[in-house]
Amino acid sequence: MHDIRLIRDNPAAFDAGLARRGLAPHATTLLEKDEQLRAAIKESEDLQAKSNAAAKAIGAAMGRGDKEGAEQLKAEVSQIKASLPALEAQVRDLGAELRAALSALPNIPADDVPQGADEAGNVFQSESGAKPALTFEAKEHDRLDPGLGLDFETAAAVAGARFAYLRGGIAKLNRALGQFMLDLHTRDFGYEEVAPPLMVRDEAVFGTGQLPKFSEDLFKTTDGRWLIPTAEVSLTNIVREKILTEGELPLRLTALTQCFRSEAGSAGRDTRGFIRQHQFEKVELVSITTPDTSDAEHERMTEAAEAVLNKLGLHFRRMLLCSGDMGFTARKTFDLEVWLPGQKAYREISSCSNCGDFQARRMNARYRPEGEKGTRFVHTLNGSGLAVGRTLVAVLENYQQEDGSIAVPEVLQPYLGGLTRISA
Repeated sequence: MHDIRLIRDNPAAFDAGLARRGLAPHATTLLEKDEQLRAAIKESEDLQAKSNAAAKAIGAAMGRGDKEGAEQLKAEVSQIKASLPALEAQVRDLGAELRAALSALPNIPADDVPQGADEAGNVFQSESGAKPALTFEAKEHDRLDPGLGLDFETAAAVAGARFAYLRGGIAKLNRALGQFMLDLHTRDFGYEEVAPPLMVRDEAVFGTGQLPKFSEDLFKTTDGRWLIPTAEVSLTNIVREKILTEGELPLRLTALTQCFRSEAGSAGRDTRGFIRQHQFEKVELVSITTPDTSDAEHERMTEAAEAVLNKLGLHFRRMLLCSGDMGFTARKTFDLEVWLPGQKAYREISSCSNCGDFQARRMNARYRPEGEKGTRFVHTLNGSGLAVGRTLVAVLENYQQEDGSIAVPEVLQPYLGGLTRISA
């Protein structure tokens, strides 16, 4: 969420930031609401001060025997008290309107984010690893032998479209991937492993920016909770409404969870296969930092995600997202795109974003700098380290053998009891 004080100080810069997102100017409208709110607050405070002064004067009038004056003052206090509730309600309503308006606008892109309208404006940063030298025509993952254990047909009969059964060797490979990722991030990059709630309240999903704008992409329980679309929600909200010491930062958290998304508005995109499911597993990375260290933490987080791909021997590239392709809460995002030989295309497998203080303002998450009495908002970052299902797809397509079996990447073999190949 945005700071109205910064908009007051430089409305032109705020509108210029929104323009980079392809949005119309909003500063004038926001400042008008802000002015109305501040005027209502002042009127309420002045009226309350007048009531306090009159109440004090009643005692003085009674002390000097001025009963008539005291009665007039009592009538004035009664009239003020009768009018205050409506004025206080106006302050609450105007405050809610301004907060809603500020909450509906996306984060402002960082200065070094390239300008662009969509993914065509993303900028290549680097690449790593080599594409597999297959001597046969590679198959897409959903065209591999069903006997390997990837079953869409049964899942469709049981749960509907965009679900899958993982069985046998494929299920074990999927489990190995998640455990490998958690071990890597906790051992080599110092993330704390967390087993978080999979259902959260409205305020948690609001805090990380999925509500109110993206409610249609979420699943809601009958008692009003939301199934998490990513562990980012549960992990980032650990610092909600808290004041941390500077010594507690950076806070680095990771979790392997099921994630749930309705995929509203994605009709026709990746409806086949295991790329875009309603239920999927993901290892999430979340960092809570001070403002002056968040850029370095962003690079560190992205390198942690890249380490997974490098150790799996997968070819991938890093892209810097343009202003029009970033997520709602991000001020800067790196995407990692893995090569899929069956599709003959790069596919996103991780997004690592620096959100600045955008989420922290929504959550009221702050820290107290050493030697200072006041507090500041923390910076929050999140990234996939990695999406387990998409990594499974990448392993299946890159490690497929001509006889239809799947070679097991060396780093995963210890998690599979030394198994080197998965066969139908």
